[in-house]
Amino acid sequence: MDMKILVVGGGGREHAITRALSCNSDVRIFSVMARRNPGIARLSENVLIGRETDVSKITQFATESGVESAVIGPEAPLEAGIVDMLEEAGIPCMGPNRTAARLETDKSFCREMMERHGIAGCPQYRVFHDVEAAREFIEGYDGDLAIKPIGLTGGKGVRIMGEHVDTRGAVEYAESLGGDLIVEERLIGEEFTLQAFVDGTHLVPMPLVQDHKRAYEGDMGPNTGGMGSYSLPDHRLPFVSANDYEKALSIMQDVVAAMKGRGTPYRGILYGQFMNTREGPKVIEFNARFGDPEAMNVLSLLESDFSEVVCHLVEGNLSASSVRFARKATVCKYLVPEGYPDNPISGRPLTIGDAGKALTYYANVEEQNGTLHTLTSRTLAFVGIGDTLEEAEAVAEGAAASVSGPVFHRRDIGTRELLDRRCRHMQEIL
Repeated sequence: MDMKILVVGGGGREHAITRALSCNSDVRIFSVMARRNPGIARLSENVLIGRETDVSKITQFATESGVESAVIGPEAPLEAGIVDMLEEAGIPCMGPNRTAARLETDKSFCREMMERHGIAGCPQYRVFHDVEAAREFIEGYDGDLAIKPIGLTGGKGVRIMGEHVDTRGAVEYAESLGGDLIVEERLIGEEFTLQAFVDGTHLVPMPLVQDHKRAYEGDMGPNTGGMGSYSLPDHRLPFVSANDYEKALSIMQDVVAAMKGRGTPYRGILYGQFMNTREGPKVIEFNARFGDPEAMNVLSLLESDFSEVVCHLVEGNLSASSVRFARKATVCKYLVPEGYPDNPISGRPLTIGDAGKALTYYANVEEQNGTLHTLTSRTLAFVGIGDTLEEAEAVAEGAAASVSGPVFHRRDIGTRELLDRRCRHMQEIL
């Protein structure tokens, strides 16, 4: 029997979602995106081009299409209440409602919830709604801070003292935010991502992934939405001990329990961005959806029927036996337009050569008369899969290097050299 599933979003993350769903031949996919993603469009029975936050129009499209469930990719539609409206129309969603999505969309809500429920891993923080008070605190603080907008930032809104800005720069950034910000202690360590499927009660974790935000090789340059990521065959990372992993997983489980206890059960993808510090894992942030690029790593490894995972999740009977990932390594490399992220060159043609065994995921790219053209954000990604990190990296790098046009990528992502550097850094701070 055919199953109709709606996918909201048009980036690389949503192409990975759509591809995973398309592995079941009985699934009919309906898509909503702001721009036509050629990879998603080819896998979809029908496509609605429009604002991903136009929840009324999307609900109408879903209802008229006879959609039975929906997977929400980006965070902006969640904040706009897309899950609330779709579920009112009888369409269950893999994604939290507007209230539960505040874990991502309102950083002050997240921190105050963690503090109120005694959840571990919460850094020291202060919430401000006044420019002068924020300025006085920053200037008087003995040490470095992270300056964050309270709301959504697209993964690019954080400024770290000692890394991105000095004290004066931090004050100027706080002033640019109008005084509505959260200030936290700077966390020192190694970042890692733990994503999980959550049905409101049960949590099933996915393989650990590490993302790379800096634009240039050697972790240099401005922050981006993510230039690439990798995972290992054992689904762990060598600088995250078994004890650290269990602590991070426990934090995620405590968050799910706290949200349920508040009467706002969390259902969807819970993304925990952690910093592994000398004191163990601390929460940088929670996201209310798959990461991008991390979704491409984990969904490329998913061996279970993704449509069945969606069904179990929305029905509230998810279990570890419902989800299975291949014991392989993955490396994801994003290609981005020249000048990205500050002055990206758009509208230029590019050609994909021999991608070999790599999986290709389209992101912010346009197809005109059969030719791909760059837009203003990340263009496309390649995922290599292998028995070892080296094998996966070679596949991803070969595919990325085959592309001709005004784009670039980080050749060092997924290399053993970069991983060893991460491990040495972790050993130095312990």
